[in-house]
Amino acid sequence: MYDFRPAPGTPKPELYRQLHDAAEALTAGENDGVANMANVAALLWEFLDEVNWTGFYRTVGGELLLGPFMGRPACIRIPFGTGVCGAAAESRATQLVPDVHAFPGHIACDGDTKSELVVPVIRDGDVVALIDLDSPAPARFDAEDAAGIERLAAMLANRI
Repeated sequence: MYDFRPAPGTPKPELYRQLHDAAEALTAGENDGVANMANVAALLWEFLDEVNWTGFYRTVGGELLLGPFMGRPACIRIPFGTGVCGAAAESRATQLVPDVHAFPGHIACDGDTKSELVVPVIRDGDVVALIDLDSPAPARFDAEDAAGIERLAAMLANRI
């Protein structure tokens, strides 16, 4: 059994270093992208406080398709350009949203969500997946969270 949980109160730089190292260890040598996304979704759930959804959307046939996640049931298909995830896929840029209700076209899969961080996973110039984090706390995520998840996404690009 794996236990990668950080100690309570771990500062963000160290937390994201430990998260990256745990994801690196769990995905190294495994070529099944779904298995790797499943383990990383679980790691995100364990490592991050004040989250109500951690997981992936995959790019399939020009739209986003639900991937492995932790949390409540979610939207299965999202068109590029729609909602926070669709905006991240279309722009190929991280979306750091302190108030999802102020985001034009936000898709409310879970009405408890107040803030969101979505980071594209890019391989060979194409968005192959998104890492999606939701929180019931307003402005839960900041630039430090975005940088930590962007580093994770870069490492995962050839593993999912």
